[in-house]
Amino acid sequence: MATLSSNLLFIAFILYLVATLFYGGSIKTKNEQNGTNRWGKIAVFLTIVGFVSQLGYFITRWIAAGHAPVSNMFEFTTFFGMALVGAFIVIYFIYRTTLLGLFTMPVAILVIAYASMFPKEITPLIPALQSYWLHIHVTTAAMGEAILAISFAAGLIYLVKAIDQTKSTKQTFWLEMVMFSLVTVLGFVVVSSVFSGMGYHEKFNWIDKHDATAVMEYTMPAITGPNEGELLTKGGYSPLVEMPAFINAKKLNTVIWSLMGGLVLYGLIRTILRKRIAAALKPLVKNIKLDFVDEISYRSVLIGFPVFTLGALIFAMIWAQMAWSRFWGWDPKEVWALITWLFYAAFLHLRLSKGWHGEKSAWLAVIGFVIIMFNLVAVNLVIAGLHSYAG
Repeated sequence: MATLSSNLLFIAFILYLVATLFYGGSIKTKNEQNGTNRWGKIAVFLTIVGFVSQLGYFITRWIAAGHAPVSNMFEFTTFFGMALVGAFIVIYFIYRTTLLGLFTMPVAILVIAYASMFPKEITPLIPALQSYWLHIHVTTAAMGEAILAISFAAGLIYLVKAIDQTKSTKQTFWLEMVMFSLVTVLGFVVVSSVFSGMGYHEKFNWIDKHDATAVMEYTMPAITGPNEGELLTKGGYSPLVEMPAFINAKKLNTVIWSLMGGLVLYGLIRTILRKRIAAALKPLVKNIKLDFVDEISYRSVLIGFPVFTLGALIFAMIWAQMAWSRFWGWDPKEVWALITWLFYAAFLHLRLSKGWHGEKSAWLAVIGFVIIMFNLVAVNLVIAGLHSYAG
């Protein structure tokens, strides 16, 4: 069953890649909202088949594990990618624009590729996760974030078209930083794959935050080392910097390597394109109406915000009370879930009360997704807390 599950996920990944190519071929000479051409219909069909395949992965892994497969970084991030594709499919059938797929599917592909770099083994649930609230809280929160991510894709389309790429301004700089962030995720996949293929590993004895001796294994050369770390592997690399116990040095090390990989990839892409990535994408969005994508971005937040509120706050607090006998504890994961909620609450307030439409709204949608990804990557991987098992 586990093998079948992995094969279904791989099939979904390939179908998403092929669908993205067809979305690119579906860009027409007339307005996107006027209908879907043959290329677009093929792209949507492949997306739906891929989603069904990934849903099959989710169900078969659930059967094999005996619990909802959202208990670690691989499972949660994979589910987030599936939810993102599902949210796109729903939005597509409302607005009938394939251009949104061209910007959404690469994000979903990167998310799933990012997930594949984490351990994939099915393991028993730790006591804290042995509750039916696991699939209620985690899946609802992930679906809310996925719907909110659609607003990011629409906002990105808006900014690529609206911002003048012929001038160097603050807007062009920050838009390109968004593109660089996406490339960095790809950098993580490439770097992790290279060191995994090399079979690289080294071990350290270290002192954790409870002053207990533990062993930490690295799969990339150590730039940041664990607290009071002692290298155990012969021929291994001594870390450049020792980190305090409350920071996960191994995963911070992974983030640093990812940034370096992202810089190299971004440099190669810029060398090939000979222009900013956003500028290279601008011809693809020339026929889309700004008001149209602005509406998609806004309505995605309207739908995603209450779903996220239920999953990440209300259901989370109920489970926290059952598991830890308190509704709120200022754990890093809880704090960033609250920050995310407050940001999107401010988004809706500024949109409805202050008239922040168009470019301002698009920037808010992009910033919101950055916060979501920071919560997924940095908070899960670097900052130790009660949710550290998710890493």
